[in-house]
Amino acid sequence: MAKMKAVIFKKHGTTAELEEAYVPIPELGKKDVLVKVKACALNHLDLWVLGGMPGIKISMPHILGCDIAGEVVEKGKKAHGIPLHQPVIVAPGISCGTCAYCESGWDSLCAKYEIIGFQNNGGFAEYVKVPARNIIPVPGKLGMESWAAVPLVFLTAWHILVTHAALQKKETVLIHAAGSGIGSAAIQIAKLLGAHVITTVGSEEKVQRAKALGADHVINYRLKDFHSEVMRFTKSQGVDVLFEHIGGETFTKSVLCLKKRGRIVTCGATAGRTVSFDLRYLYTHQISITGSYMGGIDELKRVVRRIQDGRLKPVLDQVFPLREARKALNRMAARENFGKIILKT
Repeated sequence: MAKMKAVIFKKHGTTAELEEAYVPIPELGKKDVLVKVKACALNHLDLWVLGGMPGIKISMPHILGCDIAGEVVEKGKKAHGIPLHQPVIVAPGISCGTCAYCESGWDSLCAKYEIIGFQNNGGFAEYVKVPARNIIPVPGKLGMESWAAVPLVFLTAWHILVTHAALQKKETVLIHAAGSGIGSAAIQIAKLLGAHVITTVGSEEKVQRAKALGADHVINYRLKDFHSEVMRFTKSQGVDVLFEHIGGETFTKSVLCLKKRGRIVTCGATAGRTVSFDLRYLYTHQISITGSYMGGIDELKRVVRRIQDGRLKPVLDQVFPLREARKALNRMAARENFGKIILKT
């Protein structure tokens, strides 16, 4: 059986559990394709999966990696219309494609929905098996490292700001963590929609980079209270939309940043999955809170078109060779990055 190089872990824990290994190249089903991975971007989801998530079991050994760019080198018998040896990205969410949710574009509500690198083996390897419907051809004018920085974060940010929040021109949005992959994507999408953007960072060196992406106001939350600053920037009115992916105490304080009838959309819990706030504030200010999870393949294709015409741009932090996956994940865990960290195979 043919083998491939991969970074795997055999039990949950810290990045110390990661190891290089040779594992079998995955066998294809009729509607699958085999992608030769050129680059794979990191996400906080990789750390959560590595650490173990309560109530969720995954097969071991496991290969992380949700954001994949490469080329299709082999196809199953019924994987039609997929170009071989051309640049592609992989839509990270796998769904049935036929249920009512999938047909209406809400793939992530499908009962069979799974994320590559989470419930399935991912892109920290030379090859990955994915359904043919998850393949999106892309032009070669951008490098594979740049394309790998697109799928999960731009899809999630688009689903939040466009589909859920319906962010409008001249509205004000607070986007946390400009230096994160999702934060850097969200700032660009918000500006594309014509919104006024307030964002937060954790160091002074990230302030100018956030402004370069289009942020109108940048708050170093380590030096200033972000709630007080938001109220100052908005003349005590608050923001129309809050893009929330932090959780914990940040979520609780963020609710107070909303304008009356404001909308908060949340997709993550990097700082804690339990939150508390005064319900009276919620209903007297008539605030709406919406959960968001990934997005649909058609939404990702809309993002790709805007990447192609230059209206949205991938933001890269550093590129590491696959063998340095542990070092790359440690950089993300320490929040040292601005933009996406990439593994190159």
